Amino acid sequence: MKKNPELLAPGGDIDSIKAAIAAGADAVYCGLNRFNARNRAENLSIDDLIGVIRLAHRNDCQVFLTLNIILIEAEISALVSLLNKIVNIGLDGVIVQDFGLLCLLNENFKSLKIHASTQLTTHNEGQVKFLSQLSVNRVNLCRELNLNEITQLSSFAHAHDILTEVFVHGSHCLCFSGICYMSSVQNGTSGNRGRCGQPCREQYITTSQGKTYPLNLKDISTFFDLRQLVESGVDSLKIEGRIKKFHYVYAVVDAWRKQLRDLYEQNSLGQDDNVLRSMFNRGFTSGFLQGNIHKDMFIDNPRDNSARNLAEKNGHYNDKGIEQAKTKIYNERSVIIQQVEKKIVHLNIEKIPIEISISGKSGTPLKVSVKTAGLSFNVFSDTVLVKISSGSSSSGNYPANKKNTKNHLGYDGLQKTFRVVDSSGYHLSDILLEDFDKDLFLPFKEIKTVQRAVLVALNDLETFTPPIAVPRGVRHRDKKIKPSLSVLIASRKDVYLCDGTGADCYFLLPDCLQENFSEYRSFFLNNPHITPVFPSILIGEHFHAAVDLLQQIQPQQLVSNNTGIAYYAWKMKIPWIAGPYLNLVNSYGLKCLKEYFNCSGAFISNELSQMQINVLQKPEHFNLFYSIYHPLLLMTSRQCLFHHVSGCAKECLDEQCIPGCKKSTTIHNLRNETFYLTKELNMYNCIYNGLNFLNTDIVADIPDKFTSFFIDLRDIKTNTAAIETKLELISMFSELLHGTVGAKEKINDVISPVTNSQYMKGI
Repeated sequence: MKKNPELLAPGGDIDSIKAAIAAGADAVYCGLNRFNARNRAENLSIDDLIGVIRLAHRNDCQVFLTLNIILIEAEISALVSLLNKIVNIGLDGVIVQDFGLLCLLNENFKSLKIHASTQLTTHNEGQVKFLSQLSVNRVNLCRELNLNEITQLSSFAHAHDILTEVFVHGSHCLCFSGICYMSSVQNGTSGNRGRCGQPCREQYITTSQGKTYPLNLKDISTFFDLRQLVESGVDSLKIEGRIKKFHYVYAVVDAWRKQLRDLYEQNSLGQDDNVLRSMFNRGFTSGFLQGNIHKDMFIDNPRDNSARNLAEKNGHYNDKGIEQAKTKIYNERSVIIQQVEKKIVHLNIEKIPIEISISGKSGTPLKVSVKTAGLSFNVFSDTVLVKISSGSSSSGNYPANKKNTKNHLGYDGLQKTFRVVDSSGYHLSDILLEDFDKDLFLPFKEIKTVQRAVLVALNDLETFTPPIAVPRGVRHRDKKIKPSLSVLIASRKDVYLCDGTGADCYFLLPDCLQENFSEYRSFFLNNPHITPVFPSILIGEHFHAAVDLLQQIQPQQLVSNNTGIAYYAWKMKIPWIAGPYLNLVNSYGLKCLKEYFNCSGAFISNELSQMQINVLQKPEHFNLFYSIYHPLLLMTSRQCLFHHVSGCAKECLDEQCIPGCKKSTTIHNLRNETFYLTKELNMYNCIYNGLNFLNTDIVADIPDKFTSFFIDLRDIKTNTAAIETKLELISMFSELLHGTVGAKEKINDVISPVTNSQYMKGI
């Protein structure tokens, strides 16, 4: 059997972290009050985090900090300030989504280990290579992957010195993480900012299949799949739940710890998951892991399912039985809460008392003695102290000038220098000067070296990372830009739209290429002026087919929404543009892609407002793109979305569903807003907003920023309709870009209804 994987637990507050430690977690992940993807959790202050690290390390538990959101330009200064504070406190890793943050960590905070968040949607080998270039130590693999895919990717990642982790218990997302915009569009609360309102779990108008929660997935639980997970070679088993309470965390971690112990000590797995089912759940499934993507992965109830499960088990699945079960579970949870409170009451995150005494005489090194409970050590300066005498011309290597006499080692100065340990999880009541001569001098740089050596020893660091100032981007004077018009199509019958119109032509490839590989190969070889656009999700053989296509057609340029294809484009020296679903929202992200992967341009995220876009600084010789008209893709799912909406003859997906199924339907929420469920040939299931995105304002709002504005003329059915032909639309948008009077009003008249709420609100 392969090595015992890490058990990674959620910590939404201090008590939950303590509960995870008490239950035997190998690591916990937690967030601060800012910059993390669980704003609904209580989260921690920096002082709390320092105390948590001390507590965890005393109990052989690691601590990973979640910084897993996309970051707008205005936040970079505060982010750097935060990184300066946390880089030397002993963190075991930071969990990251934003490319700009990856760039900052690589260049300035190399001591912090980097974990790629689930929001980076990692599901193919190229993405692993891409992240390896950015010094990522661990990747969280997509929840939609099956055991074979996890096994292959884990082996590949290990060959590139990267660890893998997978979610094994807790909430499922219906969408591939990181590319869900449903909450952003509908509520103005972006999932990429940790503010997802979970509209997929909301009640909808009852469907033809009699369901009122047709998009609500059960929770993931791979409790009985543990042996296969271990054999897959995955390095960490991650439990979801940073908004759950401490008794939930304890019960779930404890159950998983016992299951791991049974597997390794007795080579058997327990078959009782009653403890897990007694905690909050929406029902359980391991359908994705087992490659059995079936209709029973959904549940028509988003609330706690524990009482219903117990009532059904007792054979009393009726109103009375459910109420009795609720009472029993409430009483049991009350007992668990009391038991866990007793276990964690002694777990202390308060600052540790520390004593520092300093001694030194002329001609000897400065000696700093440090003593805490269970730890004591001495640190010496590399150079000796020098006595500064009034009127002397020199003393040793340091002349007795005015500057040196001002910087002599006095009590106040030493207090200020070493008081920094107060912000490292220790309480320093006083500094003692023992056998210390007056009027001694040591260069300030040497004093700082001693101070940092103390911090390295106290926090068990490999090295000390000095604080940095906010890196300044190089501002290039914007030249007068005359933006081009670009048209996105997905059907070969629409190629004529770019003939003679002056518009650049871009062609969106399907998620599954191998079914019609030769046709696409011939198409691009015969139309070298058309730019291929690669989709976000390319798993297994679909990814390999995409790489093969890239190698064979060698396009003049490409757009990629998948970092795996971006990696290979870079390696093949093919100019590539970062697509709109890579969520680029700050200048440092653009810098990252330019400097690390020779990216030639990027789409700016449609989640940004005018103000948030306007402050972006692009690298030199770098093009910016923006889509001003398109159907709003809210999510892409590996699951079939039609089971509980319009129905499907199949109970589960088979090998013909992705290439052969084409259908669409609608659902309506209780506000009577419409959403379109769409399944195209060779594509995954998608949900589109009822209204298309149209933003004609940006052309005048932000001049001289964008190289090209995109319009999406694919045949995606929504409530939005255009009363003109596609050729006429191209003509009208061309007039808009050329500044023709009345062009904006004309477009707004012929295309309706539409929305640009994201541009108005931002993130």
